[in-house]
Amino acid sequence: MKSEIVDKVTEIVERAGRNEGIEAVEVELKGSGSARVLRIFIDKPAGVTHADCRNISEYVGTVLDMEDVIPGGRYTLEVSSPGVERKLSHPRDFERFAGQKAKIVLSEPIEGHKVWEGTLAGFADGVITLEAAPGESIPIPLTQVARANLKFDW
Repeated sequence: MKSEIVDKVTEIVERAGRNEGIEAVEVELKGSGSARVLRIFIDKPAGVTHADCRNISEYVGTVLDMEDVIPGGRYTLEVSSPGVERKLSHPRDFERFAGQKAKIVLSEPIEGHKVWEGTLAGFADGVITLEAAPGESIPIPLTQVARANLKFDW
């Protein structure tokens, strides 16, 4: 049931943000009963503004209530940007953020390591190319990625 709700909410967000170039990065439905929280992370190439979050929140909240997408009607809606160390999960993420630093955790080790950090150098045919060090490129099949996110140098 939760996955059906998440899919429906993702569709609503994509529809709401299409004209502004806003995409649904991630949608989560956590908790149960009156303690449910619906979290929506949105992004766009120029960066997300407070107004973008407000507009998506108002639109999505209205549609969810009108269509009774979340049975029981009691939930907290949160809309925000994914942050500077955003999650990477789709092929388009690895393409879009080429040239930026990332941390990738694997389900199975490659060259004896399950955790890799470096610069995203490319993505093709289901394989991420990560430059772990200057001149050292590691091919990582997307199917082996357990978790990936951008890395920000603080």
